[in-house]
Amino acid sequence: MSYLSREAAPFSEGLWEQIDAAVVKTARNSLVGRRFLHVFGPLGVGVQTVPVDDADAVEEVEKEGLITTSGRKFTEIPLIFEDFTLLARDLESAKKSGFPTDLSRAERAAEACALKEDKLIFWGSKDAGYDGLLTVPGTQKVEKKDWSAGENAFTDIAAGITALSEKGFYGTYSLALSLDLYMQLQRIQPGTGLLEVDRISKLLNGHIHPARALGQGKAVLVASDEMNMDLVIGQDMAAAYLEQKDLNHSIRILETVLPRFKRKEAIVAFE
Repeated sequence: MSYLSREAAPFSEGLWEQIDAAVVKTARNSLVGRRFLHVFGPLGVGVQTVPVDDADAVEEVEKEGLITTSGRKFTEIPLIFEDFTLLARDLESAKKSGFPTDLSRAERAAEACALKEDKLIFWGSKDAGYDGLLTVPGTQKVEKKDWSAGENAFTDIAAGITALSEKGFYGTYSLALSLDLYMQLQRIQPGTGLLEVDRISKLLNGHIHPARALGQGKAVLVASDEMNMDLVIGQDMAAAYLEQKDLNHSIRILETVLPRFKRKEAIVAFE
């Protein structure tokens, strides 16, 4: 039996294909971190740990005839999941009528899973010992002004780009910001005829990403090239069969993912 245990479900191959399509479509619409982080993988669900390097400090060290690698640690790839239930009577009704099965529960579970992934990317998990873009030590900081007034947002982000370039980070700059800040940028900047968000988008070559997972009043600018950071994927988001209980079917949406920050100064947090 495979890891996802689909053989145990009394589902047709066609129904699994419908579930997979619903999960993939929802994930693509919901995930934000993957829009700017390079994806490393999928490596397979059996890969449980990966090396996380401090790119500026990793080197081989010889001591007493033993060679080890400093600036490197091995970190477990956590599993993210969300469960949902398909009602047996609904499945039988769809089969008899020939209508498509209502998979809104699967879509909601995939959306919840995507939000958990983004929260891990941006915030990490203090209890589980994982860092996020806004919590990893060693990042650069820029004091955030009121982005609803004047050119504050533009000048703050320009200052962030300057901070990155002065540290030698070039290439792709990506901005993720909370939904409230994104809406504050939907205004015409006097004397330009342009929305503030459009000016900033041009500054970043279009790499601007509103993110629900950031909550309120938060923004982070990153040099998002693969040499600086990436997102490790073991098992990509998929549906697994859990059990039949009270005649209904329990299904789990799961994935294993880990953000890796190889050069901490490639991150600018606006505070």
